[in-house]
Amino acid sequence: MGNATSDWEDQLERWLKPFLDRLGHKARRRMCPHYIAGLIGPGERKSIQPMAERFAAGGYDQLHHFIADGVWDATPLETELLEEADRLVGGDDAGLVIDDTAVPKKGGALGRCRGSICLGSWQDGKLPNVGVADACAR
Repeated sequence: MGNATSDWEDQLERWLKPFLDRLGHKARRRMCPHYIAGLIGPGERKSIQPMAERFAAGGYDQLHHFIADGVWDATPLETELLEEADRLVGGDDAGLVIDDTAVPKKGGALGRCRGSICLGSWQDGKLPNVGVADACAR
C-alpha cells in the first residue's frame, strides 16, 4: 500500500491476512488491501480514481477491474468473517446485531440529510444514538 506504512495500515494488513488467503487469485489478493484502505483511510473521495491515487499508485485499471469486473465466490470470505466475529464476540449465549441505521450517514443523495446526519422518516428528525452499534457488539 505504499513504501512507508502507518500504524493503521499495518493493523489493516494483519487483519486482512486470513481474508486475503481465501480470495484465491493473486491479483485479487494484491488489490483488495488497496480498496479497503481507500474506503476506510484518509481522504474524502471514495471513488476508484482517488483511492487508486492514494493507495494503488499506477493501479487505477487493476483496482477498477477488482471492483467492477471481478467475480468470485463470496462464501470463503463470509465464512472467515463469521469465524472472526465468533472469535471476537462468540460464546454459547452470544449474539451479534449489525444495524447500520444507527450510524450517522453523510451526503445528500439518501433521505433528508442535514450536515453529516441522514434523517430517515423513521428517525423523526432526532439525532441517532451512536452508542447503539457499540452496545450491540457487547
